[in-house]
Amino acid sequence: MLLVPAGSFTMGRDAGGEADEHPAHLVTLGAFYLDKTPVTNAKYLECVAARKCRRYDAAVARRNDAGDDAHFRGPNQPVDGVSWGDAKTYCAWRDKRLPREAEYERAIRDDDGRMYPWGDAAPTPDRAVFGKRFGSGTTEDVGTHPNGRGPYGHDDLAGNVWEWVEDEYDPVAYTRAGASRGEPGTCAEILATLTKLRDKGEQGFTGSNPIPTTCEHVLRGGAYNYGPFGLRATNRVHHPGGFRLVMSGFRCAKDP
Repeated sequence: MLLVPAGSFTMGRDAGGEADEHPAHLVTLGAFYLDKTPVTNAKYLECVAARKCRRYDAAVARRNDAGDDAHFRGPNQPVDGVSWGDAKTYCAWRDKRLPREAEYERAIRDDDGRMYPWGDAAPTPDRAVFGKRFGSGTTEDVGTHPNGRGPYGHDDLAGNVWEWVEDEYDPVAYTRAGASRGEPGTCAEILATLTKLRDKGEQGFTGSNPIPTTCEHVLRGGAYNYGPFGLRATNRVHHPGGFRLVMSGFRCAKDP
């Protein structure tokens, strides 16, 4: 694990992207440790062998029309086909936890507000795993794109797999009372907001996914099948916590 120091950083953006990325605001966090890479298949299977973790969905690629699952199961490829609950269970087994949404963005943006882990330059194949055709492309071994490392030395913060984080998805988190601490609303507050968005016909506020009807969870970082703009530090994706997807993995965090 690598230390992300305490400090204040700019989270979100004032223009561009999706409405749920607005506004840019200052967030102050304490120090925390974050895994250098996403959890790999080999590491996850150690938890399965210990009978503490549920096995990943071995048919997830086929079910997602993403090709042969065997192409995603190299020992050093990021684990996928795991739910938010699976990710939490694994991190707890390692005496760790899932990172918060604000922590994930902090690990990318440092103090200079960069848009990608390496800076503001657009993604390129030597920096990240992205832009692959869904159905034939696959993830790649973690840590194999050193030119894309973040400001604190972390690999694969952009691309390869989306990563589950702790937080429930709150489309207006950045205007809540806890925004300066990176805290979303409660599930009840989130549900009330989602109802208002639906009643006002604001489909698209929460991105291309439908406006949720339950408290979903956030994923960050982009994935192998996304275009370059999808890898931006402010991009927020949300899915029900029980979903197990071919493009979704995780890494763990820990308090000092």
